[in-house]
Amino acid sequence: MSQWEALKQLDTKYLERVDDLYQNETFPMDVREYLAHWIEAQDWEKAITNYSLATIHYQNLLDQINNQYSRFMQEKKFVCQHNFKKYRQNMQECYGEDPVLLAKVVAARLKQEKMILNAVVEDQQTVSDAIQPVDFERHQDIEQKITVLRSDVQTCEQELKFLEEQQDEFDFKYKTLKCQESHNSPQVQEEMKVLQNMLNILDNDRKNVIGKFRELLVEAGKLLDTLVKEQLADWKRRQQKACIGAPMDVCLDQLENWFTASALCLFQVKRLLKKLEELGIKLTYDKDPLKTQRPALEKQTVTLLTCLIKSAFVVENQPCMPVQSKMPLVLRTSSQFSVKPRLLVKLPDLANHIMKVKVCIDKYRKFNILGTTTKAMNMMDSRFGGLCADFRHLQLKEQKSIIGGKGSNEASLIVTEELHLISFETELLYQELDLVLETCTLPVVIISNASQLLSGWASVVWYNMLCNDPKNLMFFSNPPLAPWSQLSEALSWQFSSNTKRQLDAEQLSMLAEKLFGEHLQLRNIIGFLSKKKERSLLKRKPTGTFLLRFSESCKDGGITFSWVEHLPNGEFKIRSVEPYTKTHLTNIPLSEILRFYKVMADENVPEHPLLYLYPNIPKDEAFGKYYLDSEAGFQNNKYLKTRLIVVSERPSSDLPIEGIMDECHLDDSELSDLMEFLGSDSMT
Repeated sequence: MSQWEALKQLDTKYLERVDDLYQNETFPMDVREYLAHWIEAQDWEKAITNYSLATIHYQNLLDQINNQYSRFMQEKKFVCQHNFKKYRQNMQECYGEDPVLLAKVVAARLKQEKMILNAVVEDQQTVSDAIQPVDFERHQDIEQKITVLRSDVQTCEQELKFLEEQQDEFDFKYKTLKCQESHNSPQVQEEMKVLQNMLNILDNDRKNVIGKFRELLVEAGKLLDTLVKEQLADWKRRQQKACIGAPMDVCLDQLENWFTASALCLFQVKRLLKKLEELGIKLTYDKDPLKTQRPALEKQTVTLLTCLIKSAFVVENQPCMPVQSKMPLVLRTSSQFSVKPRLLVKLPDLANHIMKVKVCIDKYRKFNILGTTTKAMNMMDSRFGGLCADFRHLQLKEQKSIIGGKGSNEASLIVTEELHLISFETELLYQELDLVLETCTLPVVIISNASQLLSGWASVVWYNMLCNDPKNLMFFSNPPLAPWSQLSEALSWQFSSNTKRQLDAEQLSMLAEKLFGEHLQLRNIIGFLSKKKERSLLKRKPTGTFLLRFSESCKDGGITFSWVEHLPNGEFKIRSVEPYTKTHLTNIPLSEILRFYKVMADENVPEHPLLYLYPNIPKDEAFGKYYLDSEAGFQNNKYLKTRLIVVSERPSSDLPIEGIMDECHLDDSELSDLMEFLGSDSMT
């Protein structure tokens, strides 16, 4: 996207500044509008100090105005014709004798436009305050490293020029000496010593230059590790979260600037190393560092470039059906979807090379991709000028298999748990570098019926919530458990993406109650803690202090409680009960279990071991409002009242401490029920 196009998309308050900029008719806004691409492609700054170039730009501008005038004539736009005829006359009057003035005016306008665009970015950062201090410091560090890298490349370039001058001087004196008739005269011998000394100095300087290139590449490698292994990896994780509703910044412009700057430096290093090779061909000798050490540096440079550019090929917009824009990565057969890969390296003239991107899908369950499956990358498909290929009207159609059923994987998965990858491939040919670039989407779920949508979306949410490996297609053959804190956050994102507000603590508590079949406030359940932490919490509390936590021994999730007992000898014991699952809690509410739980002590005398909810809340005060009934009215009932209570027998030996669960698991059907619950009126 051109700078002028970016300006036209700004808010009114910024457009007013643009309007003020073009009040002077010496360079009218109409000319800027119709000749935007040509104007921005010229080097006006250089023309300010170069009269010949300024004259060429002036003449070319008049030609461009004439061409636009002719187009208006063909289109019968009389008013536009009139205006451009007047603009041409004004240009000739203002700049005919001073074309440098034109260069100054245009350069100033372009610079002021850029200042307006920069002001927009600064204002947005001020308002959103999206970048945390840590991220800001990391970004500043990267900017500093790129600045140092550019400086080091320029230093190496200067050293190389000096080295070339040294070599030319040596070569000249050496050839002059060879032309002399006598080689044994004292004068010649003296000149030979001078040449030998020059060669020694040249050899030492070559070693120094090689050393500087080596240091430069070490620092470039560290920068690439930061960009690829940290920044790009962080962006990919943010994109995963954004796909399931998280309010994440997934703009690629900053990464593109860093990747581009690094690539430009490395390509410059590659060219300088080629220049060193040419110097070595002209003059070489035994143990010449240009022959022994330079090839390894060139290989290292190509390796870094390859890693950088291959990593820079990413999927900017994940697959999404237009009708389900809030549920990306779930695709329905015969329904259109869009997806957009992007190259985060903008090299000079790269846009003029035709880079065709081909899209395909994995072979796990065979599909045909219908639509335009090959597109040329260009900058017109991107709002911000990135090099991308925007696939907008793709469709999937399943191939009917006669033998073998749906897929051949050992682990059979239901359709909504089958994960597929859509991949992209292109070739980059640039400055003797020939690379095949590949990237792929996040795993997608492919459905054939609208009734599978919520279940498929549940799989997408579960995967992107828990998995960082974009190619783990067998994730659901053994899906991991998830802590409630992580699941509740994802559910809140889902709610926020549809209502523009997140779930509050009370609503999350209600969801927890729905999951665990009990109307308890979430704050009463400590949830996730280690055995060591549990002991440290309870050991100094009075006998009978208990806490609620999730069990890790139950595959489908459960709640248990542990309490402390202080013995006469000063020691303490932590007791835990067998976990209660959702099935148990459906039959007996947890509040009733806690209310009437007893332990049979010696001589079958029951004891109430649970007295205080951690840290020091009396049990009835904490859970009384959840009890199913009260003792009031019992005296008037003609029947004896019965109740179901839970009793444990105190063993003679210490009870083993049951493992503490830090995770809970929902299957797809349960999670899809939650998705449907979030989308219903019950949460409003």
